[in-house]
Amino acid sequence: MTETKGEGVQEKTRSVRELISISDLKVTFSSRSGLVRAVDCVDLAIRDGEKIGLIGESGSGKTVTGMAILGLLPVNAKIRGTIRYGDHDLLTAPDRTLQQIRGNEIAMISQNSGNSLNPVMKIGDQVAEPLVIHRICSVPDAHREAIRVLSELGFDDPELAATRYPHEFSGGMRERILIALALVCRPHLVIADEPTSGLDVQVRSRILRLIQSQISGNRTLFLITHDLGAASFLCDRIAVMYAGEVVECGPAKEVLSLPLHPYTQGLIASLPSAGLHPIPGMSPSPASLPRGCRFCERCPAALDRCDCDHPDLFLAEGGRQVRCFHYD
Repeated sequence: MTETKGEGVQEKTRSVRELISISDLKVTFSSRSGLVRAVDCVDLAIRDGEKIGLIGESGSGKTVTGMAILGLLPVNAKIRGTIRYGDHDLLTAPDRTLQQIRGNEIAMISQNSGNSLNPVMKIGDQVAEPLVIHRICSVPDAHREAIRVLSELGFDDPELAATRYPHEFSGGMRERILIALALVCRPHLVIADEPTSGLDVQVRSRILRLIQSQISGNRTLFLITHDLGAASFLCDRIAVMYAGEVVECGPAKEVLSLPLHPYTQGLIASLPSAGLHPIPGMSPSPASLPRGCRFCERCPAALDRCDCDHPDLFLAEGGRQVRCFHYD
């Protein structure tokens, strides 16, 4: 299957059913309080052409998982497991291979446009740069493609916008620029990390609709968010993360309408539409994770076993997965 590109941009062929296969991923950091287990034994597949969301509270390990895929974790991170992408294990691939993949085959929409854009570089040059770095097209063609993408993303005068600097744009327009940067090379996979964070309701809605229109058809989206509304709007499948591990995974509509894990149930109950009933207590510290179920102290349905035994990720009816002894 091929995807047509703009002028001067080559085509790519995608034939991998599982675009990304994450197996037994563990990410730890050393700290004064001990070993911080940010991500712990995560298994997750991102299928070619699907839109999958990774949801959960701040600090659950969502962003660390996304950064691990692109090899963007700091040097003090200790990483184990495998992240398969085609013939590559991204955790052991040489830097040169990762540089060829980043931006070209896998791209990221970051959550902080103020820190992600170069403040002294014109927008047109920033959007064109990935095309030049990956030798997809010449410099003149790259600039024409950058202007085309800016126009497609709603800039009224893309030629003028290309000559301006990030500080001259609002937060919503800077987020559009980050989307342009992620899409300009037509990557196989787009990782969107809290793409609407800090935006007001109207701008957030426009950005979500924009992402939906751009990540359409057979493009693959990995959305990292704590916003259940965004996940419901954009995603076919949802994985729920808590205290460094996946606790539930399944089709988006089923997970959000009939959640199996008590944590997912608590997230939905905390929404304004459900009456704003927050989950009591706090997530356990990743430096001191409990022996049993990590949600046990906050769970209204916890049993004695939950305090002692750590549940596996069970296969429930309909192919859904849930990490709970009494999900049924």
